[in-house]
Amino acid sequence: MARRTKIVATLGPACENSDVLTRMLRAGADVLRLNYSHGRSEDQARRAETARAVAKALGLDIAILADLQGPKIRIESFANGPVELVEGQAFALDTAMGANAGDQHAVGCAYENLPRDVKPGDVLLLNDGAIALRVEKTTGTRVETTVLVGGPLSNRKGINKQGGGLSAAALTDKDREDLRHACALGVDFIAVSFPRTAQDLEEARRLMQAAGGKAALIAKIERAEALPNLEAIIAASDAVMVARGDLGVEIGDAELPGWQKRIIALAREMNRMVITATQMMESMIVNPLPTRAEVSDVANAVMDGTDAVMLSAETATGRWPVKVVEAMARVCVAAERAPTPERERRLIEKHFQRVDEAVAMATAYTARNMHAEAIVALTDSGHTALLMSRAQTGIPIYALTPYEATRRKMALCRGVYPMSFKPRSAETQAQEAIELLRDRQVVKTGDRILLTKGDATGPGGTNTMKIITVG
Repeated sequence: MARRTKIVATLGPACENSDVLTRMLRAGADVLRLNYSHGRSEDQARRAETARAVAKALGLDIAILADLQGPKIRIESFANGPVELVEGQAFALDTAMGANAGDQHAVGCAYENLPRDVKPGDVLLLNDGAIALRVEKTTGTRVETTVLVGGPLSNRKGINKQGGGLSAAALTDKDREDLRHACALGVDFIAVSFPRTAQDLEEARRLMQAAGGKAALIAKIERAEALPNLEAIIAASDAVMVARGDLGVEIGDAELPGWQKRIIALAREMNRMVITATQMMESMIVNPLPTRAEVSDVANAVMDGTDAVMLSAETATGRWPVKVVEAMARVCVAAERAPTPERERRLIEKHFQRVDEAVAMATAYTARNMHAEAIVALTDSGHTALLMSRAQTGIPIYALTPYEATRRKMALCRGVYPMSFKPRSAETQAQEAIELLRDRQVVKTGDRILLTKGDATGPGGTNTMKIITVG
């Protein structure tokens, strides 16, 4: 059975040469991520160029995703190396302290608003929650705390406020520059880190359009403040990422699984693609096999309906970049065979405002109940294929389009297989589409397929469903 769930793999030193990248793509990577939190702009440009060259040689339409760093709030550095914090001791964060002047009693912080964003009783979490500090008081540039959970603390570790509430804007000056750079590279997706409201996505879209970019925007849900605004944020985006690292720190690890399920379900309901990310196969940074817990984590995300699962350091800096993609692909295929909750009925019973949405849902329903072998979408934008994929019928959807940009965006969409297709005429396009699928050996004589197309070209033009028996 062909894998329906897509795999996002992060580019980095471990996989930036052509040989490793070739094997990763053959193993099943569909989308390649440029992490702008690490590396220089020229590194990202080189990786994107290599990825496209390798994909072209393999005849694959892969997508490039640029992931902006966002306002990662960090402590500064220590003068004499890491310190050991002990429960009950006093420790201060000081925005006026030198960048390399930290010691056992205090450390600098580059985020100047920290003393204004916290109050006595707040809990600050450092190093992904490994260190917990209770705020006692703020004086000028200094936040005085008591250590609740101690341990080793080294340079440049991140700071989160339990429950959220840090006021840093989603887009920093670095993000704006990186966004322009990503647009110049012609990336297919741009991920906006730490958005709190829909306005953060709207600002990113304005900046992207001003830079001539045509990427789809991904909202990374990783702030506690984003959760009350979740529906508006999703509506302002083209796709969503469940970024479980910072989100888990801010809302607490016990709350994270429930929110992951809610975010995936809402994104699908709102016809957005969704990626599940962070520590999915973390142990494979050093080990050649995943843990059973990691296998279950990936499988549960797949069964929840995520479009894609993401690898970060596992491919960027890990020892086994090819093996981890193979392992993730294997788990996805097995999880897709498992029974999943009925999701189609809610989609079909809702009120349709657009013609293409009504056709897409009618096609998905008919294909499932006729036990069709395939769905074929003749599409310009890929939107009809995306809509049909939300029903999750288990029937493959072939998105046939002449536009390379559309094929690349569909690389992220669950259960959709993009193909290059340039029909000779409108009158013969259905027959030509069948011939293409027969040549690719994905359909055969006697198969029943459903084909959607539009009388007019352009996004939203789909208005026709045809039932065809091959041959």
